[in-house]
Amino acid sequence: MFSSLDSVKPALGRLIARLRQVYPYASVLAVEDAARRWSVSRAGVNIDASGLRGGTGFVVRVFDGTGCGEYSFNRFDESMTEDIAARLAEGLKAQSAALAGFSPLPTPVPADEPAVLRKSTGFQSDPRDLGDEAIINRLRALREKALALDGRILDVQLGMNYRCCRKLFLSENRDLDQSLMWTTCALMVLCSRGQELKITYEPFSVLGGAEVLDAVEDRIPEAVKKAVELLDSQPITPGEYDCVCDSDVTGMIVHEAFGHGVEMDMFVKDRALGRSYIDKYVASELVTMHDGSAVQQAATMFFDDEGTLTGDTVIIDKGVLKTGMCDALSAARLGVKPTGNGRRESYERKAYARMTNTYFDAGSHTKEEMIASIDYGFLLEQPSSGMEDPKNWGIQCMVSVAREIKDGRLTGKIFSPIVLTGYVPDLLKSVSMMGREQTLSGSGFCGKGYKEWLKVSDGGPCMKARIRLG
Repeated sequence: MFSSLDSVKPALGRLIARLRQVYPYASVLAVEDAARRWSVSRAGVNIDASGLRGGTGFVVRVFDGTGCGEYSFNRFDESMTEDIAARLAEGLKAQSAALAGFSPLPTPVPADEPAVLRKSTGFQSDPRDLGDEAIINRLRALREKALALDGRILDVQLGMNYRCCRKLFLSENRDLDQSLMWTTCALMVLCSRGQELKITYEPFSVLGGAEVLDAVEDRIPEAVKKAVELLDSQPITPGEYDCVCDSDVTGMIVHEAFGHGVEMDMFVKDRALGRSYIDKYVASELVTMHDGSAVQQAATMFFDDEGTLTGDTVIIDKGVLKTGMCDALSAARLGVKPTGNGRRESYERKAYARMTNTYFDAGSHTKEEMIASIDYGFLLEQPSSGMEDPKNWGIQCMVSVAREIKDGRLTGKIFSPIVLTGYVPDLLKSVSMMGREQTLSGSGFCGKGYKEWLKVSDGGPCMKARIRLG
């Protein structure tokens, strides 16, 4: 996708050789990317070239056997080599002085096993080739199609966002190159009855390009129907119910329940209860949870921002918590292997242990079988947001739609909005059915606390569980 990194790659190799004269380990991550966001609504048209993206630049990392030092910059030529070496030396010296009198955490030098990789993701329609006018015209046409379906619709907001990037990771023994593109869309339908307003949100994502718009067009009638249905929704009576979660709600539970809580930099800081539950049951035997690039969605990558090759990490195996997701620095301090989850918001930011594609395995039941098994409960749809407490394993999520189930049938009654809460192991140990079909969505971003925003994907099958709603 980007060829300018090829011209500086030889000089980056020589920079690493120069740093290796001083340090037992040195690496560089080089990133070049492009991103753009388009939206149409009643308020007009917006085109944004900033967005949530990493930017184009470089970050050099060295280990000196005691600590780790980094230096980032947004342009590079070989004449800068000595200045970069000097800045790293000054930074490590200042770091040592600041920590005088303290016992630093052990920081072993990375193993740096040899690896060469060249990979890229595919796409059917490159947004850059289409151009702004064609994309805005398509979004407008889709918006008009939705508006024409029901007179109670006040507005339809439709947006598309893409990022394509190339990343090089170089060390003495590693030469890694990946090019990635993801594209997402968001369809929001706002409808009214008198003073009452309701809104639905439909997300779309693809590891690819503007072909995602075809999926948006196919789902417009369903999105409008859901928005209008919400005009008849009622508040729910708080309580604990048998619930069927659609794949999107399952994905939110995956992400919030054992997402951040098993990012292993939290283990280093002793801020996650999960550390003391390794090899113990934390869920039903029907629950197996993965993170990684074994599936193709918006958060797929072939190596992380620390040069660790990605794969499939089994977090929970048939109910037993087996491991977490680990960046290289935390792995070194915990004495485990990194899992390929060291990710940076940008070349200017620190690498943290972060989720990628996180999901539950499929099971053997259909959604219809799950609904038929419930005397009284709800089908949960359209998650909107969530948060967790890794220290105490509490979870709180927002869901827009709860469809009433009575005597094994949907009654047609809808309750909204819904707050889903509980103690994570209680919720996951109550899982009694898993659906046959598994889907993932990667329309959103995830922050580390309140910052460090990155693209993630999550999902799984429909799932039956006992859940506290309010």
